[in-house]
Amino acid sequence: IKMQIVEIPILNLKLKISKIAFNIFGIDIYWYALIIVVSIVSALFYCKKIKGKYGIKFETILNVCILVIPIGIICARLYYVIFNLKYFIENPMQILDIRDGGLAIYGGIIGGIVTIILYCKKHEINLFDLLDYLAPAVALAQSIGRWGNFVNIEAYGTQTSLPWKMCIIENEIKKCVHPTFLYESLCTFLIFLLLYKLQQKRRFKGEIFYLYLILYAFVRFWIEGIRIDSLMLKNFRISQILSIAIFILFLGIFTYAAIRNHIMSKKVKK
Repeated sequence: IKMQIVEIPILNLKLKISKIAFNIFGIDIYWYALIIVVSIVSALFYCKKIKGKYGIKFETILNVCILVIPIGIICARLYYVIFNLKYFIENPMQILDIRDGGLAIYGGIIGGIVTIILYCKKHEINLFDLLDYLAPAVALAQSIGRWGNFVNIEAYGTQTSLPWKMCIIENEIKKCVHPTFLYESLCTFLIFLLLYKLQQKRRFKGEIFYLYLILYAFVRFWIEGIRIDSLMLKNFRISQILSIAIFILFLGIFTYAAIRNHIMSKKVKK
């Protein structure tokens, strides 16, 4: 099994990391896949903890997840493939191999939201109640899932001399880089904590979901700017373009909804 070396100078750590966790009947099981599973299970545990929130049963969440999880993974992979089309045209057999990474979170978010919209319409569930219920769980899953990038030694940033740098060996050359996977993991965990707190006193439908998109778009725009493996469209980073669009759109929607709720609350008090 090929081992990769990662050094964390601030902790005086030197780690030898394998992408493969173990082997079952000749099939390699990758750490990346296991971490994704752990992130999903953790999100479900959170959903179980808040069951009944906004009148939504945990059974409904399970039914939604049966659809959203596979569709989200497919869309995350499709998004990644589309923006790496040249490589996958030359290596079509690699399209289905996701054990070693290659999932784009924005693709998963888009696919998941579309699926939820259709599910809510079919089963007559309030869309924003369900999205508000799920938003913190998604942030939690992202926070855990980013550690799959660490194991794969990917999604890291430009070279740096900052104290919290991580050092890797690439093409037999040692370089110290921004641990951007860690930045996103910490930021999404903070988003999770904030949304969890706000869930206790939601002011209007959609508030938690809007804030999740606004905060994540802000974080992702910043982090994407220092990553070296961004998906590109010409000379532009796809995730930065999408982050700007999401941030502006949903900040506007959130502001309108908050003002409208404030006005309506005043009328009710009168």
